[in-house]
Amino acid sequence: MRIVFATGNQNKMREIHEIMDDLGLEIVSMKEAGISADIVEDGTSFEENAVIKASAIARQCEDIVLADDSGLEVDALNKEPGIYSARYMGEDTSYRIKNQNIIDRLEGVPDEKRSARFVCAVAAVFPDGTHTVVRETIEGRIGYKESGENGFGYDPIFYVPEYGCTTAELSPEQKNAISHRGKALRKIKDMIRDKQNEVR
Repeated sequence: MRIVFATGNQNKMREIHEIMDDLGLEIVSMKEAGISADIVEDGTSFEENAVIKASAIARQCEDIVLADDSGLEVDALNKEPGIYSARYMGEDTSYRIKNQNIIDRLEGVPDEKRSARFVCAVAAVFPDGTHTVVRETIEGRIGYKESGENGFGYDPIFYVPEYGCTTAELSPEQKNAISHRGKALRKIKDMIRDKQNEVR
């Protein structure tokens, strides 16, 4: 039994390994599993898109399949970019440009109205056909400039007040402990453990 994660994002796979390797199961990306699929993410929520991705890959293998859909919600921008975070301003647009666009759109907006959150929904589809999905968040606000080299995506502009820095300035261990994805993956990890114990 192994876990196939429905992503081709190497940064994401690194975080997944850091959080889930102690499960004792082999964890591979869909590419490493030799699976390719053109998945249309046409859900209206993070949860729906995660289930769509996991279900599409599960039809091609006998493994536990995990998929996440995650993104940034900026309250002052009507929760944009939301479920379109990866495709915001076009799929091939660099995050430096995306981040600067968000900063520019918030020009003149004071700290207390720059609230934002990262959202992560993780879906698991098990070989017996059952599936589950969890949702976790981390609250913060949008900074005034990019800061930090550790993260990826929107991390350099996502400021966490209690840490006094962006998620791109946190160590991988700190980030995994508090992040939306870290919390969601740990919840799914517990569910997989429960499932393994049922089988035993």
